[in-house]
Amino acid sequence: MTGSLADLLPGLELETVPVLRQAASAHRYLAELKGVSRTIPNQGILINTLALREAKDSSAIENIITSHDELFKEELFPEQATNPAAREVRNYATALKIGFELIRGQRLLTCNHIVAIQAELEKNRAGFRKLPGTVLKNEQTGQTVFTPPQHPEEIVKLMADLERFINDDSVSAVDPLVKMAIIHHQFESIHPFYYGNGRTGRIINVLYLVLEGLLDIPVLYLSRYLVQNKAIYYRELQAVRETRLWEPWLLYMLRGVEETARQTIQMVEETTLAIESYKERIRAAHKFYSQDLIDHLFYHPYTRIEFLQRALDVSRLTATKYLDTLCKDGLLQKEKIGRASYYINTALFGILTQEHNE
Repeated sequence: MTGSLADLLPGLELETVPVLRQAASAHRYLAELKGVSRTIPNQGILINTLALREAKDSSAIENIITSHDELFKEELFPEQATNPAAREVRNYATALKIGFELIRGQRLLTCNHIVAIQAELEKNRAGFRKLPGTVLKNEQTGQTVFTPPQHPEEIVKLMADLERFINDDSVSAVDPLVKMAIIHHQFESIHPFYYGNGRTGRIINVLYLVLEGLLDIPVLYLSRYLVQNKAIYYRELQAVRETRLWEPWLLYMLRGVEETARQTIQMVEETTLAIESYKERIRAAHKFYSQDLIDHLFYHPYTRIEFLQRALDVSRLTATKYLDTLCKDGLLQKEKIGRASYYINTALFGILTQEHNE
């Protein structure tokens, strides 16, 4: 059974020597990521582009599979969208941004915020579960491995308890990264929604890091790490439920923070270099250079003539000329869907789709 954190945690040794050592290492790389993220003047670029990558990876854990190309085209041509997986991934990216705006404005992460995030993910207003019957099963065997709370009143009570744990530092004095791992475990164990619990929980992870000031913007996403270590993730989640031994779970999550921070630092640095390269090449060769143009080219790996037209407040003919010229320079690649043209920022596409290792 899942109990309140006030009942579960007191008396347990959470911050063991290995946990504190791993937390210190994770904090180091998280601080470095926070610093390098500030080197990009328009941080909206990182919020948008990395959110797309995270949306794809997080959805893959739920077996919602799409390619980067399908996802980027879904963003570009929503009116022609035919891929339901790409649409769900796009919903995830939107939900993450909504969550960030909510906590940035209120400096809290509440149950109402969590419900709003899940509603955007699933495009429904079902809210917390009101009917019994939800169980978690082993994907291979189909056996029930865990039965989360079944009664609506208990779910509401446990989520209120979790809300207080998230926002009231007097409830627990543990390291914020340890606390993030506990929050994630408790949320997934409550399993408060009919659908979208995993994806909502992964959004909560990064929003909590922003809430605690460990990041300025939501750019650390654990989903790729969880995809690559999916069996361990489910094993350690269940082990805490059965044994109440937290150390293996905490170490698993803290290693994930460190590994993901290292990879993201590399991505941000590569993005910064690409922005500077495009800026120098365009400024040296063309009078139409502007910072607004650079920002637009890196806000999304794909763009359309009408998008650039709006961004720069120029005519369609002028926007077309700019984009076609940048294709000749090797900075963009022109493609077509039917009669509509779109343009790929090849450098940014490469950064977002390659594997980044430690």
